[in-house]
Amino acid sequence: MVASQVIEVAGREVTITNPDKLVFPLLGFTKMDLVEYYLSVADGALRGVVGRPMILKRFVKGIDEEAFFQKRAPTKRPEWVETATLRYRSGTTADEVVVRDAAALAWVVNLGCIDLNPHPVQADDLDHPDELRIDLDPVPGVDWPQIVDVAVVAKEVLEDYGLTAWPKTSGSRGFHVYARIEPRWPFRQVRLAAETVAREVENRAPEIATSKWWKEERHGVFVDFNQNAKDRTVAAAYSVRPTPDARVSTPLAWEDVIGCRPEDYTLAAVLERYADVGDPWQGIDDASGTLDGLLDLAARLGPAEKPPKGVGRRQPTMPLVEIARAKTKREALDGLDRWKARHPDVAALLEPADVLVDGMRGRSSLWYRIRVNLQHVPDAQRPRQEELEVDYDPWANTPLGRDSG
Repeated sequence: MVASQVIEVAGREVTITNPDKLVFPLLGFTKMDLVEYYLSVADGALRGVVGRPMILKRFVKGIDEEAFFQKRAPTKRPEWVETATLRYRSGTTADEVVVRDAAALAWVVNLGCIDLNPHPVQADDLDHPDELRIDLDPVPGVDWPQIVDVAVVAKEVLEDYGLTAWPKTSGSRGFHVYARIEPRWPFRQVRLAAETVAREVENRAPEIATSKWWKEERHGVFVDFNQNAKDRTVAAAYSVRPTPDARVSTPLAWEDVIGCRPEDYTLAAVLERYADVGDPWQGIDDASGTLDGLLDLAARLGPAEKPPKGVGRRQPTMPLVEIARAKTKREALDGLDRWKARHPDVAALLEPADVLVDGMRGRSSLWYRIRVNLQHVPDAQRPRQEELEVDYDPWANTPLGRDSG
């Protein structure tokens, strides 16, 4: 196996360590294959990340292990890799990587970043987002065509209020709709505008879409507006996702959305598609719009349901039991299987959406919580809260506690 390989990109030398390392074992794709993919679609990929501070989501042990999130740029880095200093709600700061060219793109991929996770701001103005991001998140059991239907409604809402909507697959279960905006509003108002989009989508399509904050109260497709909160990031356009078939978060033209299937957009397929048709988002940088219409609508709709501000402040409206808190999703699901084995009659009554699996952000990685909504179980059959099947504390042995920085 080759220890390293130096490539020339954008007039710079970039060292790729362990270029033969398998990243997608089932497909035989190596780290160098991943680097070459990003360089082949560099114009499109840079359109989504250039000039933006980026969290490094590093899969150093491969796609079968949880990634860790690195906010601070490595101390040892080429002098041409820029950084921007972000301040988090905890009061801490982090000098985050800012990609400016294809060389920096190759460099972050070499660190183990399979997908790209930029903030919705430019490095020269960290307080005013220039993107509004809508993440369509289906509850379990929702079919793909329903997600597409909600995406079309989101498009109509954005366009009705003066914005241009840009669709892409998420590369996972959901769908993304972006809108470039003038960098005039702080995060709080951008999030309010996105929340207003979600509420209006629900108003127009209540049978298939929801803007409910509380997960146990959702149905259909959740129009996730909270990805616009400060410190949140979303997988960027042309990001390869850590799935066995190497799916890509793929920009589309709206005429391609109806009838699209997420499994059609894999690394190999997107390479071929990009060579044939280029980037459907080529005009996104010239389509910045205003939030005035959405903020006016927000005022007319009045205050929405308030998000949680702390633990223990709200009594659930649904009969929930918590099953597991685990370091990995597999451990959490194994705990759920054990719980179901103890309560087979209850398990038989659960609908897919009754199992709530939450990926929770820890200090440097995700951890997983599983709860079960017993709404479809008769009162007399509902088990009480039991000792957790897995009881992982992501904050144990952490001197700074719940530090989001």
